[in-house]
Amino acid sequence: MPEIDSAPLLEVRDVSKYFTVSRGGFGPRATLKAVDGASFAVGAQETFAVVGESGSGKSTLGRLIAALERPTGGDVLFEGRSLWRLGRGELRMLRRHIQSIFQDPYSSLNPRFTVREILSEPWDIHGLHRGQGERQRELRALCDLCGIALSALERYPHEFSGGQRQRVGIARALALKPRLLVADEPVSSLDVSIQAQIVNLLKDLQSEFHLAIVFISHDLSVVRQLADRVAVMYLGKIVELAGTEELLADPQHPYTEALLSAIPLPDPEPSRRRERLILPGDLPSPYDPPPGCGFHPRCRYAQTSCRTQVPELSLIVGGRRAACPVRPFLARSSRAAIAAP
Repeated sequence: MPEIDSAPLLEVRDVSKYFTVSRGGFGPRATLKAVDGASFAVGAQETFAVVGESGSGKSTLGRLIAALERPTGGDVLFEGRSLWRLGRGELRMLRRHIQSIFQDPYSSLNPRFTVREILSEPWDIHGLHRGQGERQRELRALCDLCGIALSALERYPHEFSGGQRQRVGIARALALKPRLLVADEPVSSLDVSIQAQIVNLLKDLQSEFHLAIVFISHDLSVVRQLADRVAVMYLGKIVELAGTEELLADPQHPYTEALLSAIPLPDPEPSRRRERLILPGDLPSPYDPPPGCGFHPRCRYAQTSCRTQVPELSLIVGGRRAACPVRPFLARSSRAAIAAP
């Protein structure tokens, strides 16, 4: 796992994003805390995963990192520079180095553009590659790296499968040779076999371009193949932060424990031995979260204090952090079964 030195590529410092929304009719407006006090750092060439259920805030966090949303509080720093303290021109130049891959490649690609126009657009926006010879060489290189046939350059997005469209989206993100990719559920809409191809492609491209990747997903089985470290989100908060192997082997938060128990195992024998943890109820409304620990209504280890006290993301050992004061109550036997390969 890459070491996070004193000057990481990306720093997220106590970042929050709140939305004020109407709850219908003429009633009072509510505050939705989509992201609430997230902090972490990402090193150069590291893959940092953010996982959680739908509605946990992970996609909003990705948009904050990519400077597509302005935070309500806190700061995002790239190479030591605050994204939101830069002038408009400086931010535009910095965005060349932070590119995004989106969940739905069909809606994120302009249906009126050919693949050639889609891949060329970033250069046009930033005034790069004005010579046709240089542009053609770059297009060939991008297509070769991302597994796109040159004959596809004159076709439109609707003429491709989901996996092929996602390759076009990845190629577009790489056109400006960024240092950081924010990949928001890039494989969730794809078949399993295609997912494996895209994950392997991201690994190869990371090595080729020396990229850092923030990989957003709800699927820990995909994260296991790709990520160096993982942040687990619940109701807008990071509840656990650890190296991938450490987290899989020894979860320190009950929510992480439940997520890991849902990973399907290819071998039926360990699958039968493993305790399957079914979380009671649904994810609480983000408009009206429960008091204290947001997870306590669904937690089998909840104590009286969990209903009133908001746990801090505290250091455990070796960089591991968890927001759970009842960690000692986690059953070692169930954790060992969850982590069984």
